[in-house]
Amino acid sequence: MRKLPTALLAAALLAGLPLLAQAESQYTTGTASPITATARLDFQITVPKILFLRVGAGADYTNTATINQISFAVPAANVGNGAAVAATAASGDLGNGAVTAKLVGNNGTITLSSSTVGALGNGSGDSISYSQIQTTTATNTTATALNAPALADGAVTSTTVAPGAGSKVVNLDAKWTYAYLNGAVVAPGTYGGVNANNSRVTYTASMP
Repeated sequence: MRKLPTALLAAALLAGLPLLAQAESQYTTGTASPITATARLDFQITVPKILFLRVGAGADYTNTATINQISFAVPAANVGNGAAVAATAASGDLGNGAVTAKLVGNNGTITLSSSTVGALGNGSGDSISYSQIQTTTATNTTATALNAPALADGAVTSTTVAPGAGSKVVNLDAKWTYAYLNGAVVAPGTYGGVNANNSRVTYTASMP
């Protein structure tokens, strides 16, 4: 069987490959002044749609299973006197009832919501409304703080987070600090817990 010359075989193989890149060259000769040659390139960047929400422990652009607890211990001398009670030192990833909140998205206005399944219960038929839990927002690393949606019993409350003018990008964070308003005398007991007695608040971000 006749063998193809090496150069011809290589050319045939190259002809069968898809175009992996586009390149150009130009060779110019002559006596004009100036003499020029041009070559061009095409660039392409593909960026995916992303949405990231953090409330509490975690790291940017990762999935973290840790759920922080915000715990309050009301002094006996202050039950129902209207003086707000700060959270315990171990509460939240920042301590003392403070958590890191961060929201990043790149496709326009984001709806940020909170939801609960009902008022906090103590397992004995008594309850404390989520309206008694105050969320205070402060700046963290971004100049504008990410506002927290209010908490409500058995309901979803929402706020909208718009990108800057001429942009589709939202990139905001904040420190959210929780306090118990202690506005009424209630029956004794432990209200809420670890995913018990309606203790869990779910924050959700939604983007087009």
